[in-house]
Amino acid sequence: MRATLKLADTDAASATEQELRALEQEYCSHGDTVHYTENPKFFENCEGSFVFDSTETPFLDLQMWYSAVNFGYKNERLTKAAHRQLDSLPQIASQYLHREKVELAAMIAKDAEQKFGNKGRVHFNVGGSQAIEDSLKLVRNYTGGKSLMFAFEGGYHGRTLGATSITSSYRYRRRYGHFGERAQFVEFPYHFRGPKGMSKEEYGHACVQKFARLFESEYNGVWDPKAGKSEYAAFYVEPIQGTGGYVIPPMNFFSELKKVLDDHGILLVVDEIQMGVYRTGKLWSIEHFGVSPDVLVFGKAITNGLNPLSGLWAREEMINPTIFPPGSTHSTFASNPMGTAVALETLKMVSENDFGASVMAKGARFLDGLKELEKRHAIVGDVDGLGLALRMEICREDGFTPDKATLDWMSDEGMKGDLVVNGKTYGLVLDVGGYHKNVITLAPNLMISNDEIDLALNLLDQLLTRAVRR
Repeated sequence: MRATLKLADTDAASATEQELRALEQEYCSHGDTVHYTENPKFFENCEGSFVFDSTETPFLDLQMWYSAVNFGYKNERLTKAAHRQLDSLPQIASQYLHREKVELAAMIAKDAEQKFGNKGRVHFNVGGSQAIEDSLKLVRNYTGGKSLMFAFEGGYHGRTLGATSITSSYRYRRRYGHFGERAQFVEFPYHFRGPKGMSKEEYGHACVQKFARLFESEYNGVWDPKAGKSEYAAFYVEPIQGTGGYVIPPMNFFSELKKVLDDHGILLVVDEIQMGVYRTGKLWSIEHFGVSPDVLVFGKAITNGLNPLSGLWAREEMINPTIFPPGSTHSTFASNPMGTAVALETLKMVSENDFGASVMAKGARFLDGLKELEKRHAIVGDVDGLGLALRMEICREDGFTPDKATLDWMSDEGMKGDLVVNGKTYGLVLDVGGYHKNVITLAPNLMISNDEIDLALNLLDQLLTRAVRR
């Protein structure tokens, strides 16, 4: 008798949420990020800045799929691009070419050459962690097999094994044995929790000087002054820390750091997976800091979350076919037609007007509102932002001691969907990050309206008030 795939005794289309939860408990792994709360929310629709549950309650999303949906849910132009590609060439093996891949690579590479002053090439994959893995292969290959990297405390580069080795959180490595080539983690200028009495710029300079001390003599463990060689191949950086809590460094920091790296032959690899594609008001967040990377890794919002695509740009001497030949890395779905088509349309869309200026203006409005909330609520210890990458640090009433429990409560409270503004009921989707998991990392729709910004501030105000009164 022919076997059939059955969901359950209940028909799939008519299963209640309770029945679906029972199936999920029995058949779904809890090893992904879903079960950070006891009963994760079911959503059934989305549009613009909102997601909707089964009651059609709108939840204002201030994390937009971890900054993957930068241009709003169901963005009409990008969705149409996906449909066009679906109707023409939705699938093709990666050993063949298609127009969208070539045009997208050329657009990214030409833009990088203009901004960074170096000719380079683009290499595609499907997810951020996979692109980080590709960059590690590229760096190791170029540096003659060097496998040691620098990275930042608070940095996050993914959860594949190689990416985990340069991600500072031990909890991502703990279950998987010893990581012999784990990165050396260096202090990031997190000014709010840095030494008191220093300006942001002074603290940034001090962090660079602390790093530069590693190269003062051979006895600091990373440098052979006689040979002029470092044991380390590259420094992996997020220009603005993502999972670390949207920590924004001083503007002098990366230019000073880059000089130390250049003086000692160490490559700069910039991870733009979360902060790229105009999250900070520029295509790449590193553009704010006036330095040129050797490798730049991108992903997430390049397709607005419609189809997985990631990749990297690298200088020509690192990635040309004589040094990085065919088959150096491979993924079946790398440079897939659906992803490259939507990404190409994304970059065309943001290049047609001064998109960055719009993001900066909205970000300034949002940040001004957050500062007002900081004045009114003692539990808000710090707010900061660049473009529409914004942070609010939740503390005890002393304004400094991290308060993870309160932020966890606020996140769950926002998901109840019972906040009321002008007689209408809303929910609020927040993301939690930071060194102490007490930071609201705000990554709203880059096309958010001023009215939606004001709504967000109102909803945050309500949650903060409830948190103190609970």
